[in-house]
Amino acid sequence: MINETEKRPVRLYGVYLLYFCFYMSNAVYVPFVPVYFESIGFSNTQIGILLSLGPIVALLAQPVWGTVSDRARTKNGALLLMLAGCAVSMAVFPLSAGFVFVMVMICLFMFFQTPVFAVGDAITLEILDRRGGGNFSHVRMAGTIGFAVMAVAFGWVAREGRVDWMFPVNTAVYLACMLLVARIPRVAGHQYGGRKMHMGMLFRYRRLMLYLALCFVLHVTLGYYYAFFPLYFQELGADSAWIGWSMLISALSEVPFLLWAARVYNRVPIPWILLGAGAVTAVRWMLYSIVENPLWVFPIQAMHGLILVVLTVTMAIFINREVPPELKASGQTLHALLCLGIARVIGSFLGGVAGDAYGLKKVFFYNGLAAAVCVAVFAVIFLRGADGREGRAAGGG
Repeated sequence: MINETEKRPVRLYGVYLLYFCFYMSNAVYVPFVPVYFESIGFSNTQIGILLSLGPIVALLAQPVWGTVSDRARTKNGALLLMLAGCAVSMAVFPLSAGFVFVMVMICLFMFFQTPVFAVGDAITLEILDRRGGGNFSHVRMAGTIGFAVMAVAFGWVAREGRVDWMFPVNTAVYLACMLLVARIPRVAGHQYGGRKMHMGMLFRYRRLMLYLALCFVLHVTLGYYYAFFPLYFQELGADSAWIGWSMLISALSEVPFLLWAARVYNRVPIPWILLGAGAVTAVRWMLYSIVENPLWVFPIQAMHGLILVVLTVTMAIFINREVPPELKASGQTLHALLCLGIARVIGSFLGGVAGDAYGLKKVFFYNGLAAAVCVAVFAVIFLRGADGREGRAAGGG
């Protein structure tokens, strides 16, 4: 029973291993699936369509799995179902290179995959709360290490022309994740047998909506980056191994923030943390738009550690502390729905069309401009409001 499990001492080694494996899967799929699509003959527009399908599916998947997780007997059981769906999808994915088949498989895979990180974060943060302490940033760093290791390892595999190996490799990773989920402490779905609350109630939280709006715009630009950076890097003269090394640099660049995150949250209001990440985002895209030598991409990649991990960890902690227990998983999946779902649709689809029309380099410039305008607008909003003081209270950790 859950109550008996909750009385046992909470050990975190299983959670660290789980995050290590979680992010290994991303290191295989995210940077190399555009390369795989190009290798089987798809155009930039087709690639943009395919990569935008996942976030579209997330519009359905995120609220469904968020509600299922909050109402399930345990959130762990819901997460196991998602991981099983991911494993099966990856195993079947390479059976055909037909465009329609690939569209169907992406939809199936993303239905199960898009909520995995949000529900995993909800489970982990509740485990840390139950433990009476613990640093979520350090747990998340295990994911950074897993991503870095797999990015380099699979980069060498892809360099040998076997980018299609991403499917059996990811199948094995998801099976390992299932074994680890079965070993970590169980976390109850707080609506199981109790009052029912729907995700729409989260829209009453003004600060949450304001922070999500800022993050949404920045994630639109990140959606373009994730879809087309590997192709742009190759356009500059890099090979698949270089893509792997660039992913290693971006992953390791997250470590300093994750080590110091608790102190940052205790000293800096959340709005200014988010704005800082936005400013770095703008500079990074502008630099990509002027670089000519692929070697310069590597130092620019180091800026990644002040962008994605800052946005996602900050929002995960804020949501865990602001929303009621009955909506913790729904809150995390709403964040994923908007920022990793709808925003990625816009970034990958429109980015693909714009890339074909104007070139990948110029679209990076437009993304940098969009991020800079976003930061300026929200800086004015925050300066005129009280969110700086409130953000400090919510962000301590």
